[in-house]
Amino acid sequence: MSTERITLAMIEALNAQTVGQDILRYVSLPELLGSEKDTLLYFIGRKLARKIQMDEINDLFYLFYTFNWGKLELIKEKKKQMTFHLMADEIVKRMDSPLPIDFQLEAGFLAEGLQQITGRPAECNESVNDRLYRVQFNVHFTDV
Repeated sequence: MSTERITLAMIEALNAQTVGQDILRYVSLPELLGSEKDTLLYFIGRKLARKIQMDEINDLFYLFYTFNWGKLELIKEKKKQMTFHLMADEIVKRMDSPLPIDFQLEAGFLAEGLQQITGRPAECNESVNDRLYRVQFNVHFTDV
């Protein structure tokens, strides 16, 4: 996307509520961050979560919704791991957008938010299911 220009049709295909954020996040930031984009976005998400007080898991659900990141749901909880799904019209719109997207910012935010809530060190990875328009986050607790 570095030499390709963004057309007005591409902009119109984005979610009207988040178009400005999407352009900054998927066009400007990747150019600025370069090859370390994924790692840096993950740590930007973690840093952001450190600045917001979260006391319970419902706070995470609320924040994902408020930030227009989608509807976060806890799917499975084990001793060492928690699995979440992120779905919503916002996710469908992002996945259908003409821009290359990722969910590293959300993964970092989720890992740090859960670390803050549970007091346990955590890391998170994401996987995208394009067919179901769903993002799965696997949070691994590293103290066990």
